[in-house]
Amino acid sequence: MLSFLLRRREVFPSFPRRRESRFVLNLWIPALAASAGMTFVCVLMKKLTDTMEDHKFLKIRVIMAALLVATLSACTVVGPDYVRPTVITPDAYKEIDGWEVARPKDDVIRGSWWEMFGDLQLNALEPQVSISNQNLAAAEAQYREAQALVREARASYYPTATIGFGANRSSPSTTTGSGPASPRVTVSDYSLPLDVSWEIDVWGRIRRSVESNQASAQASAADLEAARLSAQAALAQDYFLLRELDAQKQLLTETVAAFQKSLELTEGLYAQGVDSEADVEAAETQLKTTQAQLINVGVQRAQLEHAIAVLIGKPASDFSIPPTPLTGTPPEIPVGVPSELLERRPDIAASERSVAAANAQIGVAEAAFYPSVTLNASLGSESSSLGKLSSAASRFWSVGASISETVFDGGLRRAQTDFARAAYDASVATYRQTVLTAFQGVEDNLAALRILEEETTVQDEAVKAAGRSVFLTMNQFQAGTVSYLNVITAQTIALTNETTAVQLLGQRMTSAVLLVQALGGGWNISDLPSNP
Repeated sequence: MLSFLLRRREVFPSFPRRRESRFVLNLWIPALAASAGMTFVCVLMKKLTDTMEDHKFLKIRVIMAALLVATLSACTVVGPDYVRPTVITPDAYKEIDGWEVARPKDDVIRGSWWEMFGDLQLNALEPQVSISNQNLAAAEAQYREAQALVREARASYYPTATIGFGANRSSPSTTTGSGPASPRVTVSDYSLPLDVSWEIDVWGRIRRSVESNQASAQASAADLEAARLSAQAALAQDYFLLRELDAQKQLLTETVAAFQKSLELTEGLYAQGVDSEADVEAAETQLKTTQAQLINVGVQRAQLEHAIAVLIGKPASDFSIPPTPLTGTPPEIPVGVPSELLERRPDIAASERSVAAANAQIGVAEAAFYPSVTLNASLGSESSSLGKLSSAASRFWSVGASISETVFDGGLRRAQTDFARAAYDASVATYRQTVLTAFQGVEDNLAALRILEEETTVQDEAVKAAGRSVFLTMNQFQAGTVSYLNVITAQTIALTNETTAVQLLGQRMTSAVLLVQALGGGWNISDLPSNP
């Protein structure tokens, strides 16, 4: 065994210099411990053989076996220990200038973040996402799959025991010899064996595998929460867009009524010979165009209503939302500092846990370069007579240990290790990209809310000015000083400005939802299961 260890430097590949000293340490110390452990196994086997009939040594044998397991299990765990990758974190958000910071008591977003918008209908819809959304149901099932993989990996910590029963009756040939045929003999054989096999995790392959699966399960749990937040945010966006369309529909309905009166006024003036037929046709064209816009709003609203139904897991045919125009303004949203974002976004946590899982897989791959140590034990009964199967004379037992090492595999283990390291590097890059994208999302929506608020102030003034223009132009038309074309122009400008104002409010509300989503909703990394 020792001579074998002295030659192991030729079998193992050369690793980068930064890991060479640690690799040599990981090789010799555990390997020598395993050698000592195997020597101890030999002594133990002899002791068991010499004293099998003496029950007073039973306690000694149990203690010796426990010491053997402790000796082998105390060996080092190969592979790099996990350290979270560093990321560039700004001190403050650039677009925070001009943003009204939330009060200190509201410095974090709570779990039911949609309640800050103060909409009772939205408050009733959002909880249904977690109950009936099928995408969330699929994500939850995937998390349970990951949990099962953790339990599967942990099962390797324990020995495997099998029990069976065999019955065989045979009669060999009587003419296989060179002499006369021998009398035919029929032989029966009955056996009841119990076999136990246990791979000792000397190099930490099983522990690294459990570590990897635990991190993957945590990543799956974070993916579930990211999917939940995404569905909740999509519902809120669709809801506010629907309410925006309700406001547009109300505006267009009122405008159609006003344009109908204008058409009737123009027709009356035409009948009196005061106005021309062209003005009547222009008024009718304006009315019909606005009616078409009103009808088109109904198509968009129906599609958004159907989308909301799908998000809450209901058939579109059985779901409807009563029309209610969009009102109010976006709430104050606590933003915090950029460093907090790493702990508040589930997608960042999922990506970071994937890095930890990939790191542990390096240890699994490196463990393949080391010998495997297995303990085996068998006991049971075997007899040619079924009635004697339970007798003491029919009992048998065996116990032993084996150590095996792959000395040539054509570069398979080296390729697997390189693959694990490349997968780790890829996961680190993905993690850092996820963090950068998260910061971008916060900055984008901070800028959107700030700029849209400024635009809304100007747009409100434009709506008021357009309203005054319509009033003055209509008076001039009735006085006969301007044509109806001036009225149509003023009314079209007013309708455009009012529609823009409604759309701006919808954009501000959806941008607020997107900012909440970019900040992670009410989630925190402490919500991750510590031991999935």
